Amino acid sequence: MKNTIGTSIQLTVFGESHGPAVGAVLDGLAPGIPVDEAFIASWLSRRRPSGRTDTARVEKDEFRILSGVCDGHTTGSPLTIVIPNADTRGSDYAAIQDIARPSHADYAAQAKYHGFQDKSGGGHFSGRVTAGIVAAGAVCLKALERRSIFVGTHILSCGGVADEAFGPDCEAQICSLEGRPFPVLSDVAGAMEDRIAEARSCGDSLGGIIQTAVSGMPAGVGEPWFDSLEGVISRAVFAIGGVKGIEFGLGFGFGSVRGSEANDPFRMRDGRVVTLTNNSGGINGGISNGMPIVFNMAVRPTPSIALPQQSVDFVRGADAELRIKGRHDPAIVRRICPVVTCMVAAVLCDQLALRFGTDWLAG
Repeated sequence: MKNTIGTSIQLTVFGESHGPAVGAVLDGLAPGIPVDEAFIASWLSRRRPSGRTDTARVEKDEFRILSGVCDGHTTGSPLTIVIPNADTRGSDYAAIQDIARPSHADYAAQAKYHGFQDKSGGGHFSGRVTAGIVAAGAVCLKALERRSIFVGTHILSCGGVADEAFGPDCEAQICSLEGRPFPVLSDVAGAMEDRIAEARSCGDSLGGIIQTAVSGMPAGVGEPWFDSLEGVISRAVFAIGGVKGIEFGLGFGFGSVRGSEANDPFRMRDGRVVTLTNNSGGINGGISNGMPIVFNMAVRPTPSIALPQQSVDFVRGADAELRIKGRHDPAIVRRICPVVTCMVAAVLCDQLALRFGTDWLAG
């Protein structure tokens, strides 16, 4: 089981949905990076369920930093964060532990781990494990902000309701998401919540499109070919359950325009190279070009729905009908936004450390 990502700065996740705890380890951070526990808590609160469009399972996320921090700064040793699970109900899954929930990892995990996996609530495959990503990623976000690099994610569309997109000067838009319980840039939160609540009332769920932007990223970060910046970001983002597609810049839109429309013209502005458009999403040849990195992700509807579904009992080898009970989100597009932001922050810290050295983040 591979649970670590990164080369210079590595992120490892651990824990299960209804186990004692979840958490993360950041290894390779330079000494001297400030660690603000209130900042970590604020990011965990963005991920926490908080309204009519979220699961009824509400964990307090009272995390503990076990190592790697002294007097509010990193020490250079592995930074370990543990987040206890308190609101657990593993018994909710006892009756269906051998029945594959459609579009969940139940059967795939059975095929790989032969029944030894934790089956309660998806075990290690659960979205609960992303709490560790958020806690560790918040440390990375604070380090990036000290270098004037900002990362933000919002819901671009959900249930037929669209938000405005990140623009070419997106730092202000990223910062405007601070403190918003529903991560959108315009006044569409209520309409999106209504669509999600409507799906929930029918026993169903919704997906959506989310968009991430990175402002302040210096040019020259990343590698050509197999370690392209798009590639390492995509690999990290696809580790988050529910993300099923990604496009950078104009993305699939490139297939319906001419080169004269798709190309980003270069100009000099205030002594630096810029592009007049950003169809490439801030990356050329796998390497950052100094413009904002912008990409969209498709998030699938939550697989756990209250409607009857056809399935199989993979232990008895028989067809079965499934009715899922318990506490589930009718849509994960809101809560996945801070997870993506924090995951991307960890990836960027790794890429920047590879380019400029680990001490660059502490400078």
